[in-house]
Amino acid sequence: MLEQLKKEVYDANMQLPKLGLVTFTWGNVSGIDRDKGLFVIKPSGVPYEDLRPEDMVVVDLKGNVVEGDMNPSSDTPTHTVLYNAFPDIGGIVHTHSEMAVAFASARIDIPALNTTHADTFYNDIPVSEPLTKEQVEGEYEAETGNVIVKTFADRGIDHNATPGVLVGQHGPFTWGATPQKAVYNAKVLEVVANIDYHALTLTHADIHVPQYLLDKHYYRKHGKNAYYGQNNPKSLNH
Repeated sequence: MLEQLKKEVYDANMQLPKLGLVTFTWGNVSGIDRDKGLFVIKPSGVPYEDLRPEDMVVVDLKGNVVEGDMNPSSDTPTHTVLYNAFPDIGGIVHTHSEMAVAFASARIDIPALNTTHADTFYNDIPVSEPLTKEQVEGEYEAETGNVIVKTFADRGIDHNATPGVLVGQHGPFTWGATPQKAVYNAKVLEVVANIDYHALTLTHADIHVPQYLLDKHYYRKHGKNAYYGQNNPKSLNH
């Protein structure tokens, strides 16, 4: 079942250690088949070097395992909440990448300070409120998804324009049209967090990128007038 998607999700998961985004087994990628209402996710706690495409677990949008010999990632309920709340996303990534976790630990948004950020994220990457004692002692992983959804709703942020979040005192989640795109966004988020950390140690000034420059870099890659890359014959950009 969903053998091609399993391979795509496996390949995306294997990118996490190659990109320096995970330590040990601290991360996972999923991908969804919207037509079938099923998603595929990494099994829980399996070392990356031991993973095979056939180990990926198939789950429905109620969080029930449909196919697989292993337990799915412990973060499966979070992925389930996000797929239901954001019906246009196709893949989700969770990591504990170091700089992103540093910002999450400090409960500080990753601010939009430069064009590297603006190329992928239209807003500051928001940090959620930490989960309450009741949320942690209840359905913890599902409540993690709920606090992500609430963060975007409360702040009025488009989850497609800013495809990533920090869960307070936990770590980053990113998403995208495909599992591979979600991995790309996870790496960009970590790179931007690292850049911002160093920039913020150099000055206490407000160094947010001006709106006009953020707009330029975001919209040259996204939206109907995008001209970056090879899809537009007029593209002259790197």
